[in-house]
Amino acid sequence: MAIEASAPGRVNLLGEHTDYNDGFVLPVAMALCTRVTVTPRADGAHVAHSADGDAQTYADAVVAAAGVAIPGFDAEVRTDLPVGAGLASSAALEVALARALRAAGWLEADDLELALLAHRAETEHVGIPCGVMDQLAASLGTPGEPLLIDCRSLERTPLALPDGTELLVLDSGVRHADATSGYAQRRAECERAAELLGVEALRDLDHVPDGLPEPLDRRVRHVVTENARVLAARDATAEALGALLTASHASQRDLYEVSTPEVDALASLAERHGALGARLTGGGFGGALVALCGSGESRTVASRTLASAGLPAARRLSP
Repeated sequence: MAIEASAPGRVNLLGEHTDYNDGFVLPVAMALCTRVTVTPRADGAHVAHSADGDAQTYADAVVAAAGVAIPGFDAEVRTDLPVGAGLASSAALEVALARALRAAGWLEADDLELALLAHRAETEHVGIPCGVMDQLAASLGTPGEPLLIDCRSLERTPLALPDGTELLVLDSGVRHADATSGYAQRRAECERAAELLGVEALRDLDHVPDGLPEPLDRRVRHVVTENARVLAARDATAEALGALLTASHASQRDLYEVSTPEVDALASLAERHGALGARLTGGGFGGALVALCGSGESRTVASRTLASAGLPAARRLSP
């Protein structure tokens, strides 16, 4: 008997590189998702197939993180999500597979426990030092609805976009690889800064202390201001939220140094062609852009931005 389950990707509206600093994030689950079909097999092996990437590594990680004996299975993985675009394709795969194992009766976990299992799979067994945002959004998010998450307490608050707005997601076509990029280096820099400042995590700061060496001072400034931007988004008007996105992109580009010229160009062009604000979304070093647009305007902004960007692999994605 075949069992199918799915989980969405996410676009992060605000709160980049704040999750592993115990901070605040504002992801939005997407309509794009990953589907996993699990079929039992008698020999006890766990085999995953996908045309879109290395599903086997993630299947092995989920089985290892489960902490219980999982019977053998074949898992067929299909996804709408571009791999390496910063839209949490790995978290969607982990959560979708865990949901399938739960539906088969091989795993007992509620949705929060499922997210934490998927996070253990990613960090302890795949080896990506990510925060918990992606797995929480995949397991607990509602497509199209911003979800404010406190990454220390795991408290979650559903929000809404400002009236008269919609999101646009553009894939730059520039791929990243979290395991080999500067992602781990950025996390290590934040941990070193917290150690020097005598705090548990950078989330505990409400200002940027003097005296930190470069580039730690820039990393801290990004995290402190990015947390403030997430919290300011709770009651923001459309114009104010757009300005927060624009400021977030500048902070990622100049302070956290995770953007690329291609994504910088897309952000600038999207705003020139009518977006209220635009920013790099995801871990950085390539990937996707999220922009806030007026209702009914995202397709026009997308077509004009892509026409003038000169990036042959760039394309519009639906949030």
